[in-house]
Amino acid sequence: MTRKDDTRIIEIMHPICCGLDVHKENIAACIIYQDEHGHEKQDIQVFGTFTDDLMRLRTWLINHECPVVAMESTGIYWRPVHNVLEETVQVVLVNARDIKNVPGRKTDISDCIWLAGLLRHGLIRGSFIPPKQVTEWRDLTRLRKKYVHTVGDYRKRTHKLFESANIKIDSVVSDLFGTTGRNLMNLLASEASLTKEDIRLCVRGKLKGKEEELYRSIQGFFSDHHRFILKRLLMTIDMLEGEIAALNTRISDMMNDQKEVLNRMGEAPGIGSVSSCDILAEIGPDMSAFPTAEALISWAGLCPGNNESAGKRKSGKSPVRKHHLKTILIEVAWAAVKKKGSYFKDKYYRLKARRGAKKAIVAIAHRILLGIYHVIKHGVRFRDLGVDYLTQRNKAITLVRLRKQAQSLGFILVEDAA
Repeated sequence: MTRKDDTRIIEIMHPICCGLDVHKENIAACIIYQDEHGHEKQDIQVFGTFTDDLMRLRTWLINHECPVVAMESTGIYWRPVHNVLEETVQVVLVNARDIKNVPGRKTDISDCIWLAGLLRHGLIRGSFIPPKQVTEWRDLTRLRKKYVHTVGDYRKRTHKLFESANIKIDSVVSDLFGTTGRNLMNLLASEASLTKEDIRLCVRGKLKGKEEELYRSIQGFFSDHHRFILKRLLMTIDMLEGEIAALNTRISDMMNDQKEVLNRMGEAPGIGSVSSCDILAEIGPDMSAFPTAEALISWAGLCPGNNESAGKRKSGKSPVRKHHLKTILIEVAWAAVKKKGSYFKDKYYRLKARRGAKKAIVAIAHRILLGIYHVIKHGVRFRDLGVDYLTQRNKAITLVRLRKQAQSLGFILVEDAA
């Protein structure tokens, strides 16, 4: 029998609230409130997205005494709205996968009404909105990453250009864009014919003594057409590398007050100066938005998803498919498992044998982020457990297994007294 105080299954969490359906050129807004008789009312308006239009939206919310607003994280279009409203009302940013509307009723007006209704009953979860300083860090680190990838693309184009002209410099030098490689490329871009003496003046370091082989490598069909393209490629690469250097300086200056945290993060295997800045820019120095380490790991998409029905476990894929922090930590994990004597290397190869390389590397990234959470929140130092940690922890289980194997082969396992 149902108790009288249990009849209200879904309570009203926000008597006055607003839902915004945000687009590039317009915003559909719905405020739900109660009139003097206690009846639910709706006020629906459509606003533009220019700053003066958003100011009218803010005034409209203030006139209705609306304390909280929910909007979908639609690309970058939610940012102008947040800039105007963040100091006036509480803004709840919602992931699109959590608020899918009822099928067959998809309009801008129905979307904003649906959002307002979900917010009113507390049925939506807000996404993490970093503070302004962390947002600026993100902009810089993500732009730097784009530039680094672009430089890599242009270097590949340079390799392709040389192959098409029968130039085989990269078959002799280990790094085409090292000192010797760059000297040779600059000569190829400026002169039509090169002598062995020119090659000798270009060679640096361990390549001294390979002048003859380098001279043979540039004997091809390098025409004025190839020379023109090479000049453009080298100019673009130099420009991008200059931009990356400027971004590095800017990021270092803006994160100067976080050096202690960055240094402690850098003690973890696989984390360098660049990756530590990238990680801190994604999660920020304040862990109050993540009450537990598990919450942070789930937000980054580094833990399995829950999909169980009728007692059967279905797909365990995380619902977070793409995430900047996830990408960074996967790269860090690949570097960490290559360090000799590391706990992560031992754990990776144990998992790889059972689950495969891809699942194993995600598990390593999971553990690295778990350590980073405690480094940032509790101010502790990152401690590598060591390559023998798992062996010592499972020593008793390992001995039982070895005794059984020895008995099956007709031997007795005896402990060494020494």
